[in-house]
Amino acid sequence: MNNANASRLGRRAFTLTALAGLAATAACGNGVGSDNAARIDARVDATLNEMYTQYPNTRDLAQKATGMLVMPLVTEAGLWIGGAYGQGALRVNGVTVDYYSTTKASAGLQIGAQQYAHVLFFMTNDALIDFRRSSGWAAGGDLEYVLRDMGDSVAADTTTLRSPVLAAVFGRAGLRVGATLEGTKYTRIIP
Repeated sequence: MNNANASRLGRRAFTLTALAGLAATAACGNGVGSDNAARIDARVDATLNEMYTQYPNTRDLAQKATGMLVMPLVTEAGLWIGGAYGQGALRVNGVTVDYYSTTKASAGLQIGAQQYAHVLFFMTNDALIDFRRSSGWAAGGDLEYVLRDMGDSVAADTTTLRSPVLAAVFGRAGLRVGATLEGTKYTRIIP
């Protein structure tokens, strides 16, 4: 086999692996294909109830936030190539104003799958406006997490509350360790 054929086979195997990983992520029962508004809102309500029960301090954050993006179920999977997908709702003053999907792609040494929920707390009007005006907002490394290192409770001190966007990641289940939102893209959807 010559180098050109080997290279072509390598690219084809890479492409097939990537497509299989994305298909597996989409098939993990996270609401793909069932994005009706009532179902998303019911999942958002259940997620908020769970968060408030497990982490009572999040009630204070929610009251101080100008808006909250709630992603009830994000499924992340990877085998060298990885991806994540979920759907949720943006709530302002307790009312759903828009629906969003979240996607994430990754490459590198990784294996496994996990599911988790996350909530973004927009602590300033400017942060909320920037999010709503963007055609595809991406979470960056400057996102401040309100979970303690052990992930067993939420801590929000005065330094944390000065951050424009705070994130709470909880309800982890699966075989991957940790969940980071860096590089996650949020896009408005119409249910």
